[in-house]
Amino acid sequence: MPEGRTGEPDLPLWELIQTSYVVARGFTEVFATVGLTPVQFGVLASLVDGEDLNQAELARVIMVRPQSLGEVAVALIDRGLVEREGPGGRGRRSKLRITPEGQAVLDRVFLAVAAFNAPQAMGLSDQDTTATAAERFVTPPRVAS
Repeated sequence: MPEGRTGEPDLPLWELIQTSYVVARGFTEVFATVGLTPVQFGVLASLVDGEDLNQAELARVIMVRPQSLGEVAVALIDRGLVEREGPGGRGRRSKLRITPEGQAVLDRVFLAVAAFNAPQAMGLSDQDTTATAAERFVTPPRVAS
C-alpha cells in the first residue's frame, strides 16, 4: 500500500470523508443559529430562485431520498417558511414555494454561510482558489511507478 509522508497509507477518499464530517458539523452549527437543519437550508436555498418544486424534484436537487423530504417539508410548512400549492397528500403532485418568512430566515443565515465559506475560515488567503482549498484537505492519489 502506498505510504504518505507520515508513513500512513495514502487514502485520499477516506480523507475526503473525514473532511466532509468537519464541514458538515460546521454547517450544522451555522444553520442552527436560525433553527434550520442542513436539509431544511437546502430546501429553502433551492426554492429561493422562485421556481416552485415538488418534493421529488427537491429531493433530487438536494440529494436526499424523496421519502425523507416529507417530514422536512411538513416542518418547514408548520414554521411558515414554505407553503404548499395544491392539495398535497399521497400520490398528489403539489409544488412547494418559499414564503417571505422563509426568505427572511435564508437572508439571516446567508451571511454566516458566506463567512463559513470564506477562504480565511479554512486558513487560506483571498488569492487561494477552490482547488487550493481542496488540495489542503485532500492528498491527491499517487501514481505507482
